[in-house]
Amino acid sequence: MTKQALRAVEGAVEATMGTLRNVLAQAVRPSRLRVMASKVIRRFEKNDRGKNLGWLQANSERFEDFFSRMDPVLWKESVEVSEDINKRARTKLSKLQHNLGGGAATPVLYFLTRLLRPQIVVETGVAAGYSSQAILSAIDRNQYGTLYSSDFPYFRLENPEQYIGYVVDDHLKHNWKLYIEGDNANLPSIARSIDHIDLFHYDSDKSYAGRKWVMETLSTLLTPNAIVLMDDIQDNSFFRDFVQARSEHEWHVFRYENKYIGMIGNPHRAEG
Repeated sequence: MTKQALRAVEGAVEATMGTLRNVLAQAVRPSRLRVMASKVIRRFEKNDRGKNLGWLQANSERFEDFFSRMDPVLWKESVEVSEDINKRARTKLSKLQHNLGGGAATPVLYFLTRLLRPQIVVETGVAAGYSSQAILSAIDRNQYGTLYSSDFPYFRLENPEQYIGYVVDDHLKHNWKLYIEGDNANLPSIARSIDHIDLFHYDSDKSYAGRKWVMETLSTLLTPNAIVLMDDIQDNSFFRDFVQARSEHEWHVFRYENKYIGMIGNPHRAEG
């Protein structure tokens, strides 16, 4: 084995050992161990992905057309702000050695927050913070509202708490309540702190069981005109089953980049 190959192997072993040390450092905390275990177990969940994709394709529409028809001026603003958010986030993240994941439907989140002027926004799943930055930017522009976010640290990294919402601007954080012990612990805490939800963005546990538990946990807090935006609905049939069982809800499916996003509610009705 050459010296170069040997150094590569040593580097890979050291990286693996470092990840293992970071995982164990989080696992010694019982509350975090439970979350980590549930994430592993839910990876083996069965789903009818093929049938679900067919339904999504048949029912999807262009989000650009939908939102620009609603308010073309605001949609233009949303696209411009989103482009700026994504550009600055990529620049900031490029300085890190770690991959904190991709972005979010930032123009849609900014648009809905600006349009609806919600008092209380709740999101599950923060990661690098693209979605949080979009919502908080709109709240700042509205001069109204608070964002409550639920997340869980990148347990494979050292001192992982520092990376949650990494791209969120400091001057926006006064309107942000961040909870980082996982949805099962965070959402009951958030629910005790608020009396309703105007806008809800779901982007955490993508399993069927995880989505079901979150929607059941927060359902009584959603106002009659609340808007729910759910990411990655191609992963299983939860969104399809949910809306088909509730004919009273208006819903839409949007193709965003290489995934599908589901929206429940009517922004026209919720506006104001």
